[in-house]
Amino acid sequence: MKTSELKELTADELRQRLEESQQELFNLRVQQATGQMEKASRLKTLRRDIARVLTLLQQRQKAGR
Repeated sequence: MKTSELKELTADELRQRLEESQQELFNLRVQQATGQMEKASRLKTLRRDIARVLTLLQQRQKAGR
């Protein structure tokens, strides 16, 4: 997900997206450990998406939104 798309979301929507992404990351790590993973590149993109969401939440918190 692009940063411009994430900026349009509210803080609650960002938190929900963060929770879903973290759950998906956990599931992918389990798949990787059991040898069932199909797309290893998804781990990298998911970690970056999580970082983007966390960054936006932190920026909004500092700005007082």
